Amino acid sequence: MLVDFVPVVSGVSLAEAPSFKKAPGGAPANVAVCVAKLGGSAAFIGKVGNDEFGHMLANILKENKVDNSGLRFDSSARTALAFISLRADGEREFMFYRHPSADMRLSEPELDADLVKKATIFHYGSISLIEDPCRSTQLFAMDIAKKSGSLLSYDPNLRLPLWPSKDAARKGIMSVWDRSDIIKISEEEISFLTEGNDPQDDAVVYTKLFHPNLRLLLVSEGKDGCRYYTKQFKGRVPSVKVKPIDTNGAGDAFMGAFLHCLASDTNILLEEQRLKEALLFANACGAITVTKNGAIPALPTIDEVHQMINNSKQG
Repeated sequence: MLVDFVPVVSGVSLAEAPSFKKAPGGAPANVAVCVAKLGGSAAFIGKVGNDEFGHMLANILKENKVDNSGLRFDSSARTALAFISLRADGEREFMFYRHPSADMRLSEPELDADLVKKATIFHYGSISLIEDPCRSTQLFAMDIAKKSGSLLSYDPNLRLPLWPSKDAARKGIMSVWDRSDIIKISEEEISFLTEGNDPQDDAVVYTKLFHPNLRLLLVSEGKDGCRYYTKQFKGRVPSVKVKPIDTNGAGDAFMGAFLHCLASDTNILLEEQRLKEALLFANACGAITVTKNGAIPALPTIDEVHQMINNSKQG
């Protein structure tokens, strides 16, 4: 978990920004808050600095009804910061301050194993796989979750500037690929992981990225919606059309909304029509998020998502 600093105006570089607005960030935390705001049960495990930003983030989790008992505070490292510029089209560019930051220093003895064991779904990203001790702690947590019967959910959330090299990023991201039950990736990430293959080619997805134990592979297509792949079926679910203001957190909102549906009933993975309904719900949640600034502040309630879906059907 980290603090995002976003320019108060869009379409400018970081150097040109007159000032910045701070906001809580970090993909897994965004997903957890999304689940909680939709009425589900969510907890977050991680580490922040024992500083004002770290305590701010802990309070934001608590305010949004996310169990933060697995959050640890580091007195020797600061809370991570990210400066994010918003281009005129709403897309983002990143600059990170974490050399090292507290989130990278979560160790195995600090892990709340009992909290992991309670999870119906254990969700994680790849940034925590960049270096130890956080990497080994994540692998340890994944082992606990799998043995406890949790579904393992993975969104690599590629951030190349944080990795030592492109090859290190590919190797690190793929190191837990075959252990994941559910994976969500973007078309950009498909191209990166397959070293230039067509991200819209179903054969590429099935031959290069779909592993024997995978239950579901999701490909986010931004404003166009998403694609889904299982062993039994594949297809596409269009998104709800909106005018984007800030795309920060849209993928996390999509993932949080889908995991909220999945945690309610894992059998949706076996029934294509119900899976498509859950993905439409997730698309609508992501669409609402891009119409507002910030990630966590923009996450909708369940009533707002249903209203968005109803309005799109009437339109």
